[in-house]
Amino acid sequence: IGVKKIVTMSGLPEAAPGDKVPNWLTATKSWPAEHPEWHRYQWEDRAIPYWNGLVEHAKKAGVEKFALENFSAMLVWNPATLFKLRNATDPMVGLNLDPSHLMWMGAEPIASARALGEAIHHVHGKDTRLERGKVDVDGLLETREVTDVKERTWNYVAVGAGRDLQWWKEFFSVVRMEGYNGWVSLEMEDCTMSTDAGIQSSIDALQA
Repeated sequence: IGVKKIVTMSGLPEAAPGDKVPNWLTATKSWPAEHPEWHRYQWEDRAIPYWNGLVEHAKKAGVEKFALENFSAMLVWNPATLFKLRNATDPMVGLNLDPSHLMWMGAEPIASARALGEAIHHVHGKDTRLERGKVDVDGLLETREVTDVKERTWNYVAVGAGRDLQWWKEFFSVVRMEGYNGWVSLEMEDCTMSTDAGIQSSIDALQA
């Protein structure tokens, strides 16, 4: 049907054969040390064969790129995990660079963009604010509902309500420097303002 780029997520397998739910493993390299096979199973037994098959199928259908969003609770959630999958499959597998997720994970998205280079296949215009006085106490791992903005340690906000415009100008400058010159998808998930206000505020910031 003419689609050349698919923006999606990597998916997340179960941790072991017979499990019924996905399992986001982020600490098992250090604890519990007796279960390194969980990572091996997710990657070598499940994800890499799946994505190699998907790449082959996509190429036959005329698709040229996958852009995987670096979202939490996904197997690909940062540049390192993207390159692990990309190197085991095909260069058509790249990142949908969403700076907002990297922000709350404690990464610097400008540095991430430089590290990704030509592996940037799509970009989201989306901001995060680390809430002063909250994140200092409870840290970055947040399980409260996204609508509970007053109590959360970080919140998705309109573009410019987290990082200032100078940061965003540098971010897009570096993204362009690394070779990406495509669309920027605006995601409006700021629960502190109306949808219309958040969209307009974000558009104004992105246009600047």
